Amino acid sequence: MDLSSNVAQITPSLTLAIDSKAKAMRAEGIDVCGFGTGEPDFDTPEHIKEAAIKALQEGFTKYTPSAGLPELRTAISEKFAKDNDIDYKPNQVIVSNGAKQSCFNAILACCEPGDEVIIPAPYWLSYPDMVRLVGAEPVIVQTKASNAYKMTAEEFENAMTPRTKMVIINSPGNPTGSVYTREELEALVEVALTEDIFILSDEIYEKLIYDDASHVSVASLSKEAYDLTITVNGFSKAYAMTGWRLGYLGAPEAIAKVIDSLQSHSTSGPNSFAQKGAVAALKGSQQCVTDMRDEFNVRREYMYERLAAIPNVSTVKPLGAFYMLADISKFGLSSTNFADRLLSKAEVAVVPGVAFGDDKTVRLSYATDLETIKTGLDRIEQFCRTI
Repeated sequence: MDLSSNVAQITPSLTLAIDSKAKAMRAEGIDVCGFGTGEPDFDTPEHIKEAAIKALQEGFTKYTPSAGLPELRTAISEKFAKDNDIDYKPNQVIVSNGAKQSCFNAILACCEPGDEVIIPAPYWLSYPDMVRLVGAEPVIVQTKASNAYKMTAEEFENAMTPRTKMVIINSPGNPTGSVYTREELEALVEVALTEDIFILSDEIYEKLIYDDASHVSVASLSKEAYDLTITVNGFSKAYAMTGWRLGYLGAPEAIAKVIDSLQSHSTSGPNSFAQKGAVAALKGSQQCVTDMRDEFNVRREYMYERLAAIPNVSTVKPLGAFYMLADISKFGLSSTNFADRLLSKAEVAVVPGVAFGDDKTVRLSYATDLETIKTGLDRIEQFCRTI
């Protein structure tokens, strides 16, 4: 059976595979501590759920415009202006079925076979496969822990070729939790401008920032940066709305128009009543976001102190998102071997770093309750003593 060569070369999501295995073990009565998935353990705030319920009760269950409800696109436009200092008009905003689809739409709209897309590693695991699905080639730039896993302008420039069409910047980052400073982003933009390289700026974790770090949107840096940047965001992480499947992007008008047409032929548009919940998320109180971030920060501090104290394990303290990378290379095991043994022997689920382009590490999510984190880290510490 001959399948599409583009589809045949992609691999299933390893994070979802780990989560499925952990859930299967729990179903058998095994007490698994799960650090695998990137999903807040909080419930969606009540005012958001109530808005969606009200929409359902009022029969708001039909198709919406393919790019999203005008009301929601306007609210997102206002959010971009207020929070990010970016002037995206409502017709430059496209609402999709998750930020993942927004990323894929952006790549599909800008790239084609023969193009190259530069991706700093460790990277969110879906980026390379998204690039391959459009027939382009991912060019991986390995970053250093000593630079908090952030790509430098020099590394970016060295990876460029005449075929480079796009660079992907994820700040705050998954799986690293790294946050680029304004100066670092300006240096990267300067390189991109030399060859008019598109910038896909994935900012889904922008509300989850800690210590003295601050979020800077790439498109806000200059008119030139704005003209080359597609800004992706969503509701999953900040508002605990993962299952609602709502993301969005802002882009120059010509790109947004193409993505609107693309979406009209693929998904027809996002969920109707979920969009009413999204409007409530943006227009309602943001205290729920602050409360979740503060709780994540407590967990981050605890996990960092515990991991840093385990012999032969090292980690970089993240400034954003809810992930931590642990360097386990001193044990002489691949990340997959380490994760498999940890799950089978210590009943702790982590994601092998090979999924993110770094086989020396494993990723732990602290989007779970503190008691689970404490128990899981006790088990990890004990497991590491046995290797």
